[in-house]
Amino acid sequence: MTICSNALLSLGDEPIASFDDATPRARLAASLYPSCRDYLLRSHPWNFATKRVILAADTSPPAFGYANRFRQPDDWLRTMQVGQYAEDRIDYLHESGYFLTDESVFYLRYVWRNDQEATWDALAIRAMEAVMRQVFTYPVTASTSLEQLTTQVLEPFLKLARTVDGQDNPPDTFGDFPLLASRYGG
Repeated sequence: MTICSNALLSLGDEPIASFDDATPRARLAASLYPSCRDYLLRSHPWNFATKRVILAADTSPPAFGYANRFRQPDDWLRTMQVGQYAEDRIDYLHESGYFLTDESVFYLRYVWRNDQEATWDALAIRAMEAVMRQVFTYPVTASTSLEQLTTQVLEPFLKLARTVDGQDNPPDTFGDFPLLASRYGG
């Protein structure tokens, strides 16, 4: 809610105290914020929104093709890794809220719907404020030129937040790959 208030303030509008306020601004924020938050979270494998779980097989197997199905977590937004280790190669499909596979246990690392902004990275919060400012611009100001400007300003915020977040982890490697070893004299 603070993110939406800051976005409204940056447009010269009044802040909101709650999504439940009986104002057009609060109704607009309550309507748009959840999908914008999910958009931002799904757009990058954020460290503050990454979770690991071990799923148990569902009692009903798929009709054909695979031995087991595993219900996707309710807060799932994006799959980052399947298998206990990054180099695991697991045959699976993701269909209608289920992961289908022949595995008996399903290791999943994923981006989850982290709605606790207090746990977010400061740059991600600023990027989310920019997203909300862009979404609010036309409904609040009725200015297409200001809407274009906020759209242009949005991308650098997103790029910086994603870049810094990605630098918090060690770089991905190709591991022990014979073709690369022969190419580079290994």
